[in-house]
Amino acid sequence: MTRFEELGIKPAILDALVEQGFKEAFPIQEAAIPVLLSGRDVIGQAHTGTGKTAAYAISMLQAIEPGRGVQGLVIAPTRELALQITTEIKKFAKNTSTRVITVYGGAGMGPQLDALERGVDIVVATPGRLLDHVNRKSVNLSHVSHVVLDEADTMLDMGFIDDIRKILSHTPKEKVMSLFSATMPVPILRLSEEYLNNPKQFLLDADDLSGEGIDQSFLILRDREKTKYLVQFIEENQGEQAIVFCSTKWRTRDVSGFLRDKKFNTVTIEGDMSQNKREHSMSRFRQGKAQILVATDVAARGIDVPEVALVVNYDVPNQEMVYFHRIGRTARAGSKGRAITLVSYSSVGDFNIIKKQIKVDMTDLNMKMGIEVNIPDKLKREVPRAGQRFGRRPGGGKFSRRPRGSRYDGPRGRDRGGGSKASRGHKKDSRPPYKKGGEKRNYNGLRSRW
Repeated sequence: MTRFEELGIKPAILDALVEQGFKEAFPIQEAAIPVLLSGRDVIGQAHTGTGKTAAYAISMLQAIEPGRGVQGLVIAPTRELALQITTEIKKFAKNTSTRVITVYGGAGMGPQLDALERGVDIVVATPGRLLDHVNRKSVNLSHVSHVVLDEADTMLDMGFIDDIRKILSHTPKEKVMSLFSATMPVPILRLSEEYLNNPKQFLLDADDLSGEGIDQSFLILRDREKTKYLVQFIEENQGEQAIVFCSTKWRTRDVSGFLRDKKFNTVTIEGDMSQNKREHSMSRFRQGKAQILVATDVAARGIDVPEVALVVNYDVPNQEMVYFHRIGRTARAGSKGRAITLVSYSSVGDFNIIKKQIKVDMTDLNMKMGIEVNIPDKLKREVPRAGQRFGRRPGGGKFSRRPRGSRYDGPRGRDRGGGSKASRGHKKDSRPPYKKGGEKRNYNGLRSRW
């Protein structure tokens, strides 16, 4: 592997890299840094955890001159990822006078306006809030010389492409631009053709979807049995940090509550939490003050904690790509990690779709642990063909639906429990709402009404 000093990096940045324990460049860094330093645009198909943040951050820090306004711009899809990128850039810029701030929604404009007014060299931002600042003229992008679009495919999925186009229209035509994406859908390729000038493309084997370096396994079981084995796997992790991913915010709350009752030091991140609470949870987890983070997929691309040794997919994700982003929270920067997926009987077909994308051997924990799989006849189904993913009939016509009140989950409602009383013929759900300090929940199976 190439050492960083061989790439022609400034001593101040090299010293910061040494302090962080970086000596040799990872493949994406070895490939992209020299190209970016030469002033050529880059397209990289790479995932978080492969070192791409350092690749574009080092190149940007090398080129900008502090004190001349905003010269570096990094656009990211989520606030968690934007904050993580800012933290990493500040580490690399430790021995320079470069000023870096984060601009994101869900937080007050006041502190961001104050920071921008004091002067900044690099802005890391989510598209919506950055566009707000551009429209307010609180951010001047006319001197930007380096632009990075990080996780471009996610920004496409979240509907940010139009905002990005508007933002880029305020930047100079002559600039160094890089685009990093886990996948390269057609709209992303069109965006790159429109804004990037003769880019060098890097599609590295080290960045594929295999999950290489992660010990991946799965366990097929009844939904109500998940809590038992979740505790077992966490205890086997011997006190090291773990992340548990759930499919919904309700599920996340139930699982985190169950783990707290079992005396595990647990924090939570889900979509309805305020930004302050989310940042507090992430701060505790990053600092090692919490052993377990229970999260929905909103956090899947913004978590960079090298000590995470275990990822548990409590629920099977609803997209193949989400699976790889989840398990990528372990085995960061070349380390080793373990990922376990708990597959309820109703999710076997969906998990089989994901398994086809995995290029490494997975451990069958049912075979290893001697746990029998006995799927009820009503849940036995083949892997859906194209057009049948969410119950579409083979002929193309209408969607088929399970009878109301069915106790078995369909692909869209995986792992959420059976129908409510209302759906089984009752006029009203007679159960009282949960109140803080009231009767303790029964977490058996976490079969909530949601």
